Amino acid sequence: MPNAYHEIAFTPAVKALQEAEGSRKLYEKYEASPKRMKTQLTPPELTYIAARDSFYMSSVGETGWPYMQHRGGPAGFIKPLNAQEFGWAEYVGNRQYISTGNIAQNDRVALFFIDYASKTRLKLFGHARVIAKDDPLMVQLGAGADDRQVERGMVVRVASYEWNCPKYITERYTRDEIQHAMTQMGARIAELEALLAAKDS
Repeated sequence: MPNAYHEIAFTPAVKALQEAEGSRKLYEKYEASPKRMKTQLTPPELTYIAARDSFYMSSVGETGWPYMQHRGGPAGFIKPLNAQEFGWAEYVGNRQYISTGNIAQNDRVALFFIDYASKTRLKLFGHARVIAKDDPLMVQLGAGADDRQVERGMVVRVASYEWNCPKYITERYTRDEIQHAMTQMGARIAELEALLAAKDS
């Protein structure tokens, strides 16, 4: 059984370049491995996606040009729905509607999730669909019916995914992560100071 991710990504032109560069034999083994179909999200992927506070999504316009857009929110704004679907509430933005318009004509999307602190990243191909604000599914996407900033929801059905290696990922930390580390460090310093004061008294 072929690898679904590689079926999508490894076009004839890509395979020809792999052959020319000497990596084709390696990826032929990956393509043939039944253990790497990756069309269903497992607990590690679901947990990872649900913990993200941002991601990037590309869609394809009617002109054939790809369009990349950032999506962000509080950690947990992306809601896993089942082993093959996840979604989020779409809030009022700059009102260009490029991604939404592209998806109306071509539902294919590619998503890129990255955690700089742990140097991990997940690439995902999927099919996206727009969810109307009054759709009952919006509750599962974390949006209340009275939230005026919510315009719609978006749900992605996974076609396939692949984890990337940590190579060349620069470690970065959010303000909350740094604050948490500083709080822990401050508590430890206070504890050590108290021990020293008790020893000297």
